[in-house]
Amino acid sequence: MRLWRFAATGRAASIFAGLWVAFSLFFAAAGASAETALQRLEFVTESGPHIFKVELADSPDERAKGLMFRRAMPDDQGMLFDFHTETPIMMWMKNTYIPLDMVFVSKKGVVMKIAADATPMSEEVIYGGEAYAVIELNAGAAKKIGLKPGDAVRHPAFRN
Repeated sequence: MRLWRFAATGRAASIFAGLWVAFSLFFAAAGASAETALQRLEFVTESGPHIFKVELADSPDERAKGLMFRRAMPDDQGMLFDFHTETPIMMWMKNTYIPLDMVFVSKKGVVMKIAADATPMSEEVIYGGEAYAVIELNAGAAKKIGLKPGDAVRHPAFRN
């Protein structure tokens, strides 16, 4: 009973409220910075280099979530799914609202395949073949920069 009265006093309540706000802001900022931590990625095509900022999805949980539930993405951004080994890769668009281009890339940073304009919310499996990573861009981005199989991708995930 004594503890309850202490916590209910004005000063203790103010201190508790202040700590609560501080913790809330800290964890909100930590979560926001984790989602918005962008890395530079460069595609080298016949028309020259093209710079994008990508979020890195390199853990199983991050790769499973990907761009699900997002309603929009800036034109110069994307997501890099790093699988850490060359393996047969299959993707889908379940719970993904944004139409996407999926770029399948080798360990050496070479574009292997492009699945253009994947249908939002589809559970159809998109088979990328043997690849090391997948880069998801807004639909039409690959065509806009002239990206094709054999083009180079520069990012620390690739050993090129």
